[in-house]
Amino acid sequence: MLPLARFTVLDLTRVRAGPTAVRQLADWGANVIKIEAPEAIDTGKGLGGERHGPDFQHVHRNKRGITLNLKDPDGLAAFKRMVARADVVVENYRPDVKRRLGVDFEALSAVNPRIVLASISGFGQDGPYAKRPGFDQIAQGMGGLMSVTGLPGQGPVRAGIPVADLSAGLYTAIAILIALLEREQTGKGRWVHCSLLEAMVGMMDFQATRWTMAGEVPRQAGNDHPTTIPTGLFNTADGLINLAGGGQEMWRRIVATLGIEEQAKDPDIATDALRSRNRAKVNAIIQEALMRDTAENWIRRFNEAGVPCGPVYTMDQVFADPQVKHLKLAMPVRHPLLGEITLVRPPMQIAGVEPPRRPTPERGEHTEEVFREFGFSAEELAALRAKGAV
Repeated sequence: MLPLARFTVLDLTRVRAGPTAVRQLADWGANVIKIEAPEAIDTGKGLGGERHGPDFQHVHRNKRGITLNLKDPDGLAAFKRMVARADVVVENYRPDVKRRLGVDFEALSAVNPRIVLASISGFGQDGPYAKRPGFDQIAQGMGGLMSVTGLPGQGPVRAGIPVADLSAGLYTAIAILIALLEREQTGKGRWVHCSLLEAMVGMMDFQATRWTMAGEVPRQAGNDHPTTIPTGLFNTADGLINLAGGGQEMWRRIVATLGIEEQAKDPDIATDALRSRNRAKVNAIIQEALMRDTAENWIRRFNEAGVPCGPVYTMDQVFADPQVKHLKLAMPVRHPLLGEITLVRPPMQIAGVEPPRRPTPERGEHTEEVFREFGFSAEELAALRAKGAV
């Protein structure tokens, strides 16, 4: 039995933030039912990329798939019949849409008081922007991430991954688990919700509190760390390295490893505060010394001295790294149409538990199987099919 096998999750989500939340549950064994509209009423490619592409296969794995038309009264009735036996419903409609469909918390908890409804939106469930469509890059801009990303003077830069989507999904998964834990004591479900904007501001972490506590507006620092010096990218005789060190003890180790004891006597860089003020001088001294040897040798020497240092990889190099291979982060999965594909396994490990390796379902692949499990007879399912509700 996998850790979350006792929970049934009805997944109404699309694109990335919602599916990311649900995947956290599916990857640890939750009985996740992915609900999509029948193909007859959803003739487009859908949101979230091509079904057989890397993106879609990554975010929807370990689920079973059914089709159901929530806009049809019989389809909605069938969904609520499933809600009566489920534990969690996850949706990322705009706030007004779920109320219009009749899948809001009041409607669902009337069917099952133990249900946990998790909602993800662009800007929150209420407020002046509640009805706006949400998109990761918009949240990156409004949440402050783009303003601190990139080289000084370059102008705002989008991060290379959908940080707002992913963090909203992760925060929502945490909220679901909290609600399920509380339900063990109260017997009642909860409505939990997160937005891309809230998640992005939350992920700004110390950069946000530099403003809220100190009134300081963080700026772009490029590859330098905004507060920890020296930290950044440096050239060596044959390539780049990533060096991170802060505090007097780490500075002492860097000086000894580089052999720059004389330069380090400069009174302008004698303390943390002075090195922060004179970052350019510190970086120049380090850069000159690093050109005397190769990236591989410096990485080895710094790590032996207890100074964090590493290479800068492209994605192919990431999965060729011996530590990444040792951790088995590349996870083979057998897909009935695509054959063996390789996905990325969950990054956390639970000793003694092997995550499931179920491929992303085809649209409606498990409709009959799932409806039987929820107590629908063959005649009832046939009637739903005839009406176009599934």
